[in-house]
Amino acid sequence: MTQKALRYYERLGVLTPVRGENGYREYREADARVVEVVRSLGRLGIPVQQTRPRRCAPRPNDKRRGQSVVTDYMSLPSDLPVPEDDGAADHLAGLAMPPITLPGTAGSRVALDDLGPGRTVLYIYPLSGRPGVDLPDGWDAIPGARGCTPEACGFRDHHAELRAAGAAAVFGLSSQSTDYQSELGERLDLPFEILSDPDLEVADALRLPTFTADDRRLYKRLTLVVTDGRIEHAFYPIFPPDQHAAEVLQWLRDHAGGQA
Repeated sequence: MTQKALRYYERLGVLTPVRGENGYREYREADARVVEVVRSLGRLGIPVQQTRPRRCAPRPNDKRRGQSVVTDYMSLPSDLPVPEDDGAADHLAGLAMPPITLPGTAGSRVALDDLGPGRTVLYIYPLSGRPGVDLPDGWDAIPGARGCTPEACGFRDHHAELRAAGAAAVFGLSSQSTDYQSELGERLDLPFEILSDPDLEVADALRLPTFTADDRRLYKRLTLVVTDGRIEHAFYPIFPPDQHAAEVLQWLRDHAGGQA
């Protein structure tokens, strides 16, 4: 297998190698068997996109230490509740971005009121899962909560297309620490930075929608298109999250001539 082919399989979710202490990917015997099966199916004319393994969602009653046990953050359960539009983002279009500077996963500090000319896509999410770390209790039952990792993968896979469609930059943003977000970025090979807002300063400044889980205040999932310092468009609510990057891409293409 070439390195390019391996990365492609990873992007599709066919392979999910673990990271060693040195940061290198580690492939297991099971990964080799998956590749053999996928390539055999390919010779029969079945494209790799149709051979992604179905992963089991966690059982609803499977609990540990009072929290939901989730081992696979790449796929979405089929019975997730759909978030409703409560109007919490209706006021955002036209607002100026606040003078708030946040740390990013590349070690930089990003001023939200000075993102530069053109359009910036800022997708905001509640909390990404991490292998070995449990999610808040009842996470899958909260409308719009589950799906941060698949959403990030979508923005990763469409990143070049988003840039070509007019996005000068793409950022993720959550209330998790930069160290936590850096692990996600490295594990998923994200080509963009994630900004950390542990005090939810942006939420307070722009009156963004939030919710509480396990006594933690978290962002509700939404995406802002910021143009020349002001919010041009807000996507809210977002569902399903794994298809949202494609939705943003289509919007950029449809509005390529300028502000809506």
